[in-house]
Amino acid sequence: MYLAIFCIYALGSFIFRLGAVQNWLCKKMNPIETDRLINSELGSPNRADLCNHEIHVAWNSSSQRLRSLDTFRGLALIIMVFVNYGGGGYWFFKHQSWNGLTLADLVFPWFVFIMGASIYLSLNSMLRKGTTRWKLFWKVLWRSIQLFLIGLFIINENYCRYPLSWNELRIMGVLQRLSLTYLMVSALELLFAKPTLDVPPRSRICFLFQDLISFWPQWGLILFLEAVWLCLTLLLPVPGCPVGYLGPGGIGDFGKFPNCTGGAAGYIDRLVIGEAHIYQHPSSNVIYKTTIPYDPEGILGTINSVVIAFLGLQVGKVLVYYKNQHRQVLVSLFTWGVFMGVVSAILTKCSTNEGFIPVNKNLWSISYVTTLSCFAFFLLVLIYFLVDVKKLWSGAPFYYPGMNSILIYVGHEVFKNYFPFKWKMQNTKSHGEHLTQNLLATSIWVLISYILYRKRIFWKI
Repeated sequence: MYLAIFCIYALGSFIFRLGAVQNWLCKKMNPIETDRLINSELGSPNRADLCNHEIHVAWNSSSQRLRSLDTFRGLALIIMVFVNYGGGGYWFFKHQSWNGLTLADLVFPWFVFIMGASIYLSLNSMLRKGTTRWKLFWKVLWRSIQLFLIGLFIINENYCRYPLSWNELRIMGVLQRLSLTYLMVSALELLFAKPTLDVPPRSRICFLFQDLISFWPQWGLILFLEAVWLCLTLLLPVPGCPVGYLGPGGIGDFGKFPNCTGGAAGYIDRLVIGEAHIYQHPSSNVIYKTTIPYDPEGILGTINSVVIAFLGLQVGKVLVYYKNQHRQVLVSLFTWGVFMGVVSAILTKCSTNEGFIPVNKNLWSISYVTTLSCFAFFLLVLIYFLVDVKKLWSGAPFYYPGMNSILIYVGHEVFKNYFPFKWKMQNTKSHGEHLTQNLLATSIWVLISYILYRKRIFWKI
């Protein structure tokens, strides 16, 4: 349905830009109205409007904001909203029970990935303006605290019925993980960031490796964090479970380890946070009949969330380091995508369950990070080429929710059970009714984000 709408829109835009059509309009309409219609590009925001109110990043002489990043963020966000509303009831819009991937498992890591790119662009811009590192750190810390508290508010819904009780308060969640990831990656960048840019190398060999060589201290700490994750995951003794267990527990593995869901990751959460304060209904319960709580946004997985955000940070460095050099940007991002894909192939042996470390969203395994970052690099190459290089696409409609991502995410979580986002269906087993309800709810949030964009209202924390 939406593909058909997009095709009609694209065809209309193409026809509308033809010289013969514009000349005909000039004859049929007064010049002022014709100019207004042409500049509006069939409802897309014009560049003059953008320059008046957006906070721009260091990119070129006119400091024009990169639309591809907001488009990428908005795409991930809108798919996330659609998935959270039910995804039409289709299995591929539901999270995988354990190993493997569905479409629903792609969007959260992509959001973390593009957050990393935004972190670098924002911090680099403010450092270049002379803002001190300590001032930026306190700003980052305050933002992280706000994000964490908002996350606590929206995942503990019992506040609508009676006061929250500590005995049933869930601690970790999507926004909580985002807040911790944002804090750690920003602090790491502020520790080593350079407010000035080096001159890009002319040698092609240097060009391919300069991203790593110039920022080796950060990469050293990231590799250390990953070593910590591997050691805890594969070597930490878990009572009643085999060392290095990565399975779902329950009836998985022929029911040999029913209370070992998540291995070390689940054990650390139960030990540090407490069994009553983690997610009580994990996706593994559906197929594997697990009997203990497990949180897919737990403590150990946050380490790999930092890793994928840091890979996104590398995107920001590439965009700034090779400013105004589209070819170098595309080659660099494409090279990163290929490299991550090769690492994923080695770790997983190109299989779902037979690799050294399977792709697993619940564990946020390192193969999950490399696979999703591979997809993210390739998708960003495509969006960057279409939106910022060739300007064949304005980024609409995803650009608008990408500009108001926190508001849209919090709003869709708070109001998800209210009309017009949800209503009582006649046939709860019908994909048609589910799809209609979920598409309409998602579309309303896109419309809200567009109206807010036109009103120049942006919610920042």
